Amino acid sequence: MTDDRLVVLNKDEDSISIVDPDSGETIDRVQTDFNPHEVEIGPDGKELYVTCSLGGTLLVLNTDSWEIIQRIEHEQFDFPHGLALRESADELWLASTYSSRVFVFDVAGEGVELRSVFPTFQDKSHMVAFTPDEETAFVANIGSDNVTAIDADEREIVGDIPVGEAPEGIEVHPEGGLLVANQDDSRLTVVDPETFEEQGQALLGETPIRVVSSPNGRHVFVPNREGNDVSVIDTSHERNDEIRPWEIARIPVGIWPGGTTFDPTGERAFVANNKTNDVSVLDADEWEEIDRYDVGLHPDGIAYLSR
Repeated sequence: MTDDRLVVLNKDEDSISIVDPDSGETIDRVQTDFNPHEVEIGPDGKELYVTCSLGGTLLVLNTDSWEIIQRIEHEQFDFPHGLALRESADELWLASTYSSRVFVFDVAGEGVELRSVFPTFQDKSHMVAFTPDEETAFVANIGSDNVTAIDADEREIVGDIPVGEAPEGIEVHPEGGLLVANQDDSRLTVVDPETFEEQGQALLGETPIRVVSSPNGRHVFVPNREGNDVSVIDTSHERNDEIRPWEIARIPVGIWPGGTTFDPTGERAFVANNKTNDVSVLDADEWEEIDRYDVGLHPDGIAYLSR
């Protein structure tokens, strides 16, 4: 049995399943506040950050004891959701969907402390991603059909980038650029993260909601919620004499796939299936499902903790 753990948030039973990633055995179950949604692992792996969207809290857990060691509330938390770690500055960024605000927390000390709060001035700011140098943050705004670019040091908005319809999944790929999954038009928008100009689009499955790169960066997995599959994006695909991200396969999984993560080797990916209450284990080389792990009710947020 490995010491690594899969951390799976079960939204409809307010719990976290702590799972052995090799056997699929649930090692522990942790009760949370209402509707745990997104999860981020701390910079040293000793802490876990969880947004409870309908409970209006950010939880900090110890990954040895799995105890909640801090509960953070704020009057402007209104569906706190997307999380992203900015390791170079010892910061955790959080997007609060209905207040359309970004919260920046200091995670350098023993406790998590709020550094700043600022609005995006957009509608339904949902997910956060950083450029590889962590100098620019991007926030996907579902209701505004755009992405807000933020100077991470100055906390200044430097642009609002039009993308597709209802953007949610977002990631900045080192070679592929800013990749945005648009739920309502089932497309991937590719944007230059420096000029903010659109570089192209790629067709995805039905209702894509996340963008997750493999450890080596060659492929990106996008779970399609209403397609019950995962799009495989080749970030170095040649099309019309151009190298550009492009969908090359779809992997059938469970019903309503959501949160997606890779193991550190990149050999396996794990996809939380909201409506079948399980996690699909994918062979990331053969692009096929090889196992299913039962977890709790409506699993969504997921992370791989490497020890």
